[in-house]
Amino acid sequence: MKKHKVVYRLQRTKRKRAYVTAKREISFEVKLATRLMLDEFYFTWNKNRLEVQINECIDQKDAERFKELSAAYRHYTFE
Repeated sequence: MKKHKVVYRLQRTKRKRAYVTAKREISFEVKLATRLMLDEFYFTWNKNRLEVQINECIDQKDAERFKELSAAYRHYTFE
């Protein structure tokens, strides 16, 4: 594993005394992995929520709402 460079970002605080604090940056790989994991979580959560709503529309025989939800669900079926 190659060495990672530590990058610090300096920023001023909003306190009365003026001094500088240092924060360590999160690496790009960690940011990317986190973003991909959250995207997958939101995708599956929204897809499952739409499936439940579509099933409720079928049970209640609400054709107009079913058409709206099925149009939104089409984006989740194209993979």
